[in-house]
Amino acid sequence: MDTDLHLTEAHVTRVFRDIPEGDDAAHWGWTRLDDAAISAKAREILAQRPEGPLQVFAYGSLLWKPEFRPVASRPGRALGWHRAFCIELTSWRGTPEAPGLMMALLPGGDCTALLQEIAEAEVEAAMEALVRREMPYEELASSYAWVEVEAETGPVRALTFYAPPAGERLRTDLTLEETAAIIARACGHAGSNTEYLHRTVTSLAAQGIHDANLWRLQQLVAAEIDALD
Repeated sequence: MDTDLHLTEAHVTRVFRDIPEGDDAAHWGWTRLDDAAISAKAREILAQRPEGPLQVFAYGSLLWKPEFRPVASRPGRALGWHRAFCIELTSWRGTPEAPGLMMALLPGGDCTALLQEIAEAEVEAAMEALVRREMPYEELASSYAWVEVEAETGPVRALTFYAPPAGERLRTDLTLEETAAIIARACGHAGSNTEYLHRTVTSLAAQGIHDANLWRLQQLVAAEIDALD
């Protein structure tokens, strides 16, 4: 497998555009959770937690932008799941005119990522921050799962998000080449889709983790950007 990173900061800089902030809630007719609802959702999730330290399975943006300071991070492999850029974004890293794609976990294969442990004293605050970031709308209330992860110390039941995703915005019909074409051209108020992919693969590489599909995807996105007028 080609483990070189073809996608660079220069590619990220090239496709960046200054985009006004969009509103997925308005575009899709969603209802945003208020503070009380976020706290209630956090308590609901914590009521399901397994015994032992609370672990989050970080496979995408939580790798490079966690909502808490992990007291420990170590690789783990979730069997029966694989990464896929499959959730259409009309804001954040895309627009209604040029939607982007967010990563999620889809059934099948396996996914190696990081298990991030939350300090017990910070569990409640961290969970509220995770809910506020990952599932801030009523329509995303079920967008989390407890997955079985293989770690060096044995199996772990860890919390993750969008495994699998639900809703009408799923793009599971795309080839890797079609996905690359979308990512190379999508940008929103939070930055480009290319930046999202670049930060993910560089974070994985720093941990010695190589996802074959992601590595092929970043190579394709780099080629797409190199070919832009």
